[in-house]
Amino acid sequence: MQYTHLDWSQCPCWRRTEVYRSRQTTASMKLIILVLCVVLLSLQAEADQVKFGTLCSGNPKNNKRGCDKKYGCGNYGASRGTRKHLGLDIICSDGATVYAPFDVTVTGKAVPYTKDNAINDGVSLTGGGLCFKLFYLKPVKYSGTVKAGQKLGTLLPMQSVYPGITSHIHVQMCDKSDPTKYF
Repeated sequence: MQYTHLDWSQCPCWRRTEVYRSRQTTASMKLIILVLCVVLLSLQAEADQVKFGTLCSGNPKNNKRGCDKKYGCGNYGASRGTRKHLGLDIICSDGATVYAPFDVTVTGKAVPYTKDNAINDGVSLTGGGLCFKLFYLKPVKYSGTVKAGQKLGTLLPMQSVYPGITSHIHVQMCDKSDPTKYF
């Protein structure tokens, strides 16, 4: 009997094993590619997240209001007695110009208080995929579009209502979520 070199690739059993291994590798590669795509998309979404441009003359970096002894803190979620602060306060001097942080549509008037006072005014806005409100400003208009960096209005006299407070523009998301990540 003469022995010859065996060609295992011709064996039906071998071929089935290779096909199985190939399918397994293909499925694993598809899973790896899917996971990579999800990670890259989430990173892209985070990178594409809109950031507020300068809101107030005199505060080009949008510095946030800290804490005042009498009036509390300006961060989202700060205590207001029995309630929580649902916005973020950006330092702005009384009478300062308030700017559109990016291209926006002014969708109407928004007021922070049920009782009228010298600072009970503001606007609702959409833009950059966001819906938000700005309080304590006298707006140039209550409807229409405003380009990034153009004047939205003037900060109202906070000192007349809250003497000693760090004057500020209040930014509040329409859904009352935390706006801090946009600054």
